[in-house]
Amino acid sequence: MASRPETLRVDRGRMLSIGVVGGVVGGLIGGGSGVLFVPALDRFTNLTRAQVHGTSTIANVTVCAAGAAVYGLVGGSLDLRAGGGMMVGGILGGVFGARLLARASERVLRGLLVAVLLLTAAKLYLDAAGLDPTRGAPVVPAHLLDDPWFVIPATVAAGLVIGAWAGAMGLGGGLLAVPTLVLLFGVDLHTAAGTALLVFVPNALAGGIVHLRQGTASLRIGSLMGAAATPGTVAGALLGLALGDVVLGVVFGTFALTMAVREIVHLRR
Repeated sequence: MASRPETLRVDRGRMLSIGVVGGVVGGLIGGGSGVLFVPALDRFTNLTRAQVHGTSTIANVTVCAAGAAVYGLVGGSLDLRAGGGMMVGGILGGVFGARLLARASERVLRGLLVAVLLLTAAKLYLDAAGLDPTRGAPVVPAHLLDDPWFVIPATVAAGLVIGAWAGAMGLGGGLLAVPTLVLLFGVDLHTAAGTALLVFVPNALAGGIVHLRQGTASLRIGSLMGAAATPGTVAGALLGLALGDVVLGVVFGTFALTMAVREIVHLRR
């Protein structure tokens, strides 16, 4: 794929600052750093649109790795029952997602994101107000969640879909993985955040490698932002663990609603 030259109009300090802020967001809510990385790269570099998504994917590798480490070592907030299957699916999805970018309609991908974000925001706000009609119960019946013959294929399928979307868009899988873990599999929000970060370490690696091979990523810029994101991710994850369930739910719900509105405006344009 043809690319614009990497004699980039890149402000190193600006890229480092964006990396830190994106890391805080990713660590706090279990992903979503790409929501900052993608528009920043699009605005402040002369990378092509495909390279923007690929470069964001590379930067997300360290966000996922550092955040998962903090949640696992400090809070013990990881669910390997659901996360294991999603990780397998996410690896496959990361490979296909990078290739999907050149074929799939970005409008469809963004439409899917908007629907999930609005549903997530509504549930988390209802939870915080004590008005959730499901009383926190997952969509999937409890007896199925105890059946490995259901959980394994279901989580692999979920990881495949989310991984493909994340690999294509470079936005980080947490925006879809966290709601999926909470709504479908009944995982609490803190555990969902840590698990989502762990799940998408190999996904981001796989997607980043494919992007580099097909020329749709800048290793130099992605590595720069990823290095800066590490301390921000640690700080964000520690903050997320310190917040109560209700407060974290409101934070994530507000973020989800803001991103949904942003995507709707983008689609209308």
